[in-house]
Amino acid sequence: QCVRWESGEGGPSRGLECPLWCVLCRGGKERLEQACQRGRGALHLPADMLSIRLPQLFDIHQVPKVFREDGIMSGYRHPRSSAVDCILSSFQMTNETVNIWTHFLPTWYFLWRFSMLCSTLDFLTESYTWPLLVYLLLICLYPFTSSCAHTFSSMSAEARHICYFFDYGALSLYSLGCAVTYGSYVMPDCWVNSWLHQHFVTIAIGNSLFCTSMSCYSRFVELQFPHKSKVMRTAAFVVPFLFDSFPLFYRLLSCCWGSCSPNEALASHSYHLLFAFLTCFLFASHLPERLAPGRFDYIGHSHQLFHICAVVGTHFQMEAVLTDMASRKDWLTSHSFLPSFLGTMGVLALGILLNLGIICIFSAGLPQTPRQSTSTSSGAHLHQE
Repeated sequence: QCVRWESGEGGPSRGLECPLWCVLCRGGKERLEQACQRGRGALHLPADMLSIRLPQLFDIHQVPKVFREDGIMSGYRHPRSSAVDCILSSFQMTNETVNIWTHFLPTWYFLWRFSMLCSTLDFLTESYTWPLLVYLLLICLYPFTSSCAHTFSSMSAEARHICYFFDYGALSLYSLGCAVTYGSYVMPDCWVNSWLHQHFVTIAIGNSLFCTSMSCYSRFVELQFPHKSKVMRTAAFVVPFLFDSFPLFYRLLSCCWGSCSPNEALASHSYHLLFAFLTCFLFASHLPERLAPGRFDYIGHSHQLFHICAVVGTHFQMEAVLTDMASRKDWLTSHSFLPSFLGTMGVLALGILLNLGIICIFSAGLPQTPRQSTSTSSGAHLHQE
C-alpha cells in the first residue's frame, strides 16, 4: 500500500544529501509533509518557494460592481490582489487567464515577425520603410499592453481603471499606426496627393485623441449608465477604424465594380475587415455568455473570442500592408512624396505624448478609496459597493 523511493548507496546523489521518502497510503499526507520538510533542508530551498499557493477565486456577488462582467458568474480574482498574486493568477484558470495569454503569446509572434523583417529591410536609412516601422512597433505594443492590463486589473478599483486607460491608449495608437501605413502604402491611386492624402495622418492624430478620451471617460459613467458607457466605448474605436479603412473600402468597391483586378493584398485586406467586424460584434454583443450566464466563465466568452479575432485580423492586415508596400513601391515612389521622419516617427512620438497626457488627466480624476486587506474570507463581501 506504500510507494517508497530511497537513494541507493554508491549511486548518483541527484543533488540530495539524505534519503527522500514518498508515501501514498493512510497517513500519507502527514508523511509527505515531513518528506517536503526534509527535502527543503536537502535541496536548500527557501520556505516561500515550497509554500506558494494560488490566489483564491470568487463569485460575482462577492466582488464590487466595477469588477463584474456581463454573463461571467465566477472565476473572479480578489479585488485587492497584490502584484505577485496577479502574476500567479495567470497560471491558474480564472475568467481572465485566457484573456491574458491570447494577447501575450501573439506579442511574441509579432516581435518575431518584426525581427525577421529587420533582417531584410533597412529601417534606419530607407525612408520608404518608416511607416511600416511605426506600424510594427504598435502591433507589438497593443497586445502586450492588453495582456498587462488584464493581468494587473484586479489590484484595486483605481488600478483597474488605469490599466484599461493604458489599454485604450495602446489601441488608439494602433489606429494611428494603421493610418500612417495606409496613407503611405494603401491609398488608392486616384487619391494619391489629394487633400485627404496630405491630411490623412493629421486627422488620424485627432481621431486617436478622440478615441482615448472617449473610451477613458466611458469608465466614469459605467456603473450609473452601463448601456451609455458601452455605446461610447464602442463608438470611440469604430470612428478611427472607419476613417482609417475608408481608402481600403474604396479600393475594394472599385474591384467589385470591375475597375481593378483582385490581387493578394486585397484578399488579405478582405480577411482583415471580416475579422475586424467580428471583433466589433463580439465586443458589443457579449455573446455567447449573455445567453448562458455562468457557462463560459473560463473558456469561450466574448472577450476571449474578441482577442483572438483582433489578433488574427491584425495578422491579415500586416500581410496585406507588406504586399502593398512591395508591389506598389515603384509606382508610389515615382508619383508621391517619400515618407519623412517627422511624418512617421515624429507622429508616433507626438501620439504617445498626447495620449499619455490624456491618460494622466483621467487617472488624476479617479476617486480614491482606502486600501483594504487582501485576507478577506470568501464567505463575506470583499468590498463595500
